[in-house]
Amino acid sequence: MRKKSLPGKIAGALGLVLFLIVVIFPFYWLIITSLKNPADISMMPTEIWPSRFSIDFYENAFIGHNLLMYLKNSIIVALGAMVITIVVAFPAAYAFARINFKFKKTWQNFTLLANMFPIIAIVTPMFVIFRNMGIINTYAGLIIPSVIITLPQAIWTLIAFIKTLPYDLEEAAQIDGCNRFMSVIKVILPLAAPGVFTTAILAFITAWNEFMFALILVTRDSMRTVPVAISLFPGQFTVPWGDMAAASVVATVPIVIVVLICQKRIVSGLTSGAVKG
Repeated sequence: MRKKSLPGKIAGALGLVLFLIVVIFPFYWLIITSLKNPADISMMPTEIWPSRFSIDFYENAFIGHNLLMYLKNSIIVALGAMVITIVVAFPAAYAFARINFKFKKTWQNFTLLANMFPIIAIVTPMFVIFRNMGIINTYAGLIIPSVIITLPQAIWTLIAFIKTLPYDLEEAAQIDGCNRFMSVIKVILPLAAPGVFTTAILAFITAWNEFMFALILVTRDSMRTVPVAISLFPGQFTVPWGDMAAASVVATVPIVIVVLICQKRIVSGLTSGAVKG
């Protein structure tokens, strides 16, 4: 293996420093701000490392702003969207990957149509439809738009993954007496587990971060999700930076932990579909 030259090492070090500044430092600053003493939040010049720490902002976020209720709403919506996305996306992806039918390529491309329009263009008619259906300010009214966003990506991710699985295993299962449905359940689904897991995590994160639909389709505070709730923390004359930082940390850290724990499986699932097909 050829050793890196000195300019290459310097470029790599500078790239790492730039990564730390652009990606890591803002998250560090968010955490430090959330742990500052309320009296020091507006101190000038600001402190890179606080001289005293406090959890007052976390208490304000949970008690004063009822963050726990918003977290519950986000969890229900994200989990609901994730489950529905996987249940719908897997059979659809299998059909596109394995079954030949008329206009298959057209229908496959048509699945991306929902992501081709800006959300602002469809949120108003969707609000009218949902109001007539009576599902404004309900979990169904929040989960359905999230599924609309996550489903196209999930279908295409699973199509690429299923195409990498050997068709011979399905044929062997069918020779042994399984019909197509049973061969999918007993053979394809277990083999596709890494891809399904990756797709589920990505769908959960996308639904967790969804903002525009949750902002427009919910008018009751008790049904708001975390991103919308945090955006509404500021008052007319004040911006509670510490409370917003604490709430943002609480909303972000669980997602970061899940990604760090599952990063190998996520990368495996994403790259498996790129090997062939």
